Amino acid sequence: MEHIVEERPAEDRELGELLAAAYGELVAKYGAEGRSQVKSGARYFVVLDDARRAVGCGAVQAFGPDSEHPGDGEVKRMYVVPAARGRGYARALLAGLETAARTAGYPTLRLSTGALQPEAIALYESSGYTRTAPWGKYVDQPGTRCYAKGIPVEFTGDGTSHFHS
Repeated sequence: MEHIVEERPAEDRELGELLAAAYGELVAKYGAEGRSQVKSGARYFVVLDDARRAVGCGAVQAFGPDSEHPGDGEVKRMYVVPAARGRGYARALLAGLETAARTAGYPTLRLSTGALQPEAIALYESSGYTRTAPWGKYVDQPGTRCYAKGIPVEFTGDGTSHFHS
């Protein structure tokens, strides 16, 4: 089964419902620190079920030029509703976020998750993400796991480059 991933504006109703559910789940697991912010200018995506309902969401945002990782991208708010988990939606969504990062020109895509989310850790590690040292606010959060993955670019013999999708 092929899952459809769509970009949505930040004001989208379905996206808003998914983000609220994601925040609720994170705050329940980690307390108020689970609610980290998504930056202005982030690109939001949803993954659709067979009835074209949004069952998962995620965002990609840029690290600022004065950050620890200038020019890289960051995955934020990966979430799939509990009833749709285990069906490949998260993997499809992550692939869509990687494609968005590739088109934005991010050489590396980074993310953080928590030790209380073993399914997320398994997804990221099985998708080629490697654990890294924590950055920014995560340095002082021992339960946070930070990951990174290089975004491959294909170089051709004629001097042009093509992104893998």
